[in-house]
Amino acid sequence: MFEKIISLENLFLAWKEFRKGKSKKQDIADFEMNLEDNIFALHKDLASGAYKHGKYVSFYVCDPKRRHIHKATVRDRVLHRAVVRVIEPIWERTFIFDSWSCRKDKGHHAAIRRFQRFGRSLSQNYTKTLWILKLDIRKFFELVNRDVLLKIVATKICDERLLSLLREIIDSFSPGLPLGNLTSQLFANIYLDRLDRFVKHGLKERGYIRYADDFIIMHTDKDVLRQCLLGIQRFLSEELQLNLHPLKIFLKTYSSGIDFLGYVCFPHFCVLRTKTKRRMLVRINARNLPSYNGVLAHCRSRGLQSLICGQANFLI
Repeated sequence: MFEKIISLENLFLAWKEFRKGKSKKQDIADFEMNLEDNIFALHKDLASGAYKHGKYVSFYVCDPKRRHIHKATVRDRVLHRAVVRVIEPIWERTFIFDSWSCRKDKGHHAAIRRFQRFGRSLSQNYTKTLWILKLDIRKFFELVNRDVLLKIVATKICDERLLSLLREIIDSFSPGLPLGNLTSQLFANIYLDRLDRFVKHGLKERGYIRYADDFIIMHTDKDVLRQCLLGIQRFLSEELQLNLHPLKIFLKTYSSGIDFLGYVCFPHFCVLRTKTKRRMLVRINARNLPSYNGVLAHCRSRGLQSLICGQANFLI
């Protein structure tokens, strides 16, 4: 497996995938100027065991909340892509269906549709009151325990050279995992797969959906969800050394509206979150109009669509 990752074929394919949509960025252009030399040098360092992960560039983005992003060098990001290309399928076959973050044919909107299907089914076509337990893991990426992560990774990977390489990537940043690495997205799903299995198979809860470190459980019995909360708190603390965010624990009925992944979901429809609406109206222009219309296509928004179209046309 290690040889497959560091093969020149895999490294060049990783580069091809990595550069899509990024060719105008200066660091990408600089790397591409001497592409073959750079890829061959990376391969040589990996094969000889001389590879060392570089430093990160730090910056902040607001999307919508302020996030601290750490960007690795182009050389390291090409390697991250090469690693993920080979090892992701190993775990993809074992992940539960209702893990929706950073996976092929998944995503925000697919998770919302799944939420609505669960809501209709578990409430028996909206004839029963459905309770929703919505939870968020406190500072997940920052507080991921790297020793626990490596122990989980080692359950499926026996190649010592590959484990050493993964340890180099994981230990390149502290504390936790950096927001910005492609490998961090995969490692997050690997880490939280333990939680997924606990809820689905240990607690035997059918109505469970997770997107990154946000997740919900749906049930017609509120007391069952209270017991689930206690079990999840204990499991996260003992097995994954994580904790729930104390201010982001919500237990409420589906009919009262559930704020999840940027939308507020009700039994028969969903609407855009109020904060998102305000941000959209401030930032709207002719260039991002198609993107915003794509977001609005997934919720009840005819009035808002007319409003932003009129505002975008006015700004042209």
